[in-house]
Amino acid sequence: MRYFISLFSLCMFFSQPISAQEKPTFAPYTIELTYQKLKKDHPFITPIQPLKSKKIKYKEDVVYKKTTTSNLKLDVYLPKGNCKKTYPAVLLIHGGGWLTGSKENERVMAQHLALNGYVGISVSYRLGFEAPYPAGVIDLKDAIRWMRKNAKKYQINPDKIAVLGASAGAQLAGLLAVTPNSSLYEPNSKISDAVQAYVNIDGIVSFIHPEASAESKLGKVSMAGIWLDGEKEENFKNWKEASPLEYVDEHSPPTLFINSAQPRFHAGRDDMISILNKYGIYSEVHTIPETPHSFWLMHPWFETTLNYTVNFLNNILKNEN
Repeated sequence: MRYFISLFSLCMFFSQPISAQEKPTFAPYTIELTYQKLKKDHPFITPIQPLKSKKIKYKEDVVYKKTTTSNLKLDVYLPKGNCKKTYPAVLLIHGGGWLTGSKENERVMAQHLALNGYVGISVSYRLGFEAPYPAGVIDLKDAIRWMRKNAKKYQINPDKIAVLGASAGAQLAGLLAVTPNSSLYEPNSKISDAVQAYVNIDGIVSFIHPEASAESKLGKVSMAGIWLDGEKEENFKNWKEASPLEYVDEHSPPTLFINSAQPRFHAGRDDMISILNKYGIYSEVHTIPETPHSFWLMHPWFETTLNYTVNFLNNILKNEN
């Protein structure tokens, strides 16, 4: 027996019980399907749409890495104008419970960031059914290195790179932010994978924090368990290792949290902020009232998310001496 499971209804973690021999099937995590789900309780919303602007250069589906199973691609959006000018850059990581979703979900935000003076890059990575943890993390670190390697071509300031993630993508972005050039993830001594700012849109920063455990599982199998190659009691090492909160220290970058009104997606956030405060590292937290998860894919919440993001990035990446 196979199960067809709605990703949105299960959020980031959940799946129905399955036997060890069966592979679950998940509904695609797309903007349109999310809209169809959310509009029942929020009839005033509309889904975000790709932006077409003469003020932006578009370079889509650029291959940044070839693996044995796929060619990984990214989309680059940059301000059109002075070709000799460089801009801060943002790598945008989509959500989807580590098992589904696509870079297309982050294209609209990347395009709007380009309108605001950034190079916005939405990126794909190997999902859990293609390759379990830590493959996706290594892919994303390679994407940061690709940005630095190709900085001149795409007018990127290699010293001002931020990482932004939504939902499961926010957890992945967190790992990038707090494990610069770590030996855990195949570091490259010639090109750094460090970032200078981190934007977390409604994603957990710990798999093992008490706030994450209450609703981390339904039945015998979780989406996190599939990605991390075993449930927490079976593979605690991976669950701890993949938790950004474990690595936060004096070298962590300034951080922005933009949260829904759903507490389970805040797991570990307050503890992370406490550590950042201890080291005098700048952080912001914004909770958008009465919002569901995936709010950033819908108007009018997209505008709020964009404004918080641009204001934070301007403060961190454009006001530095």
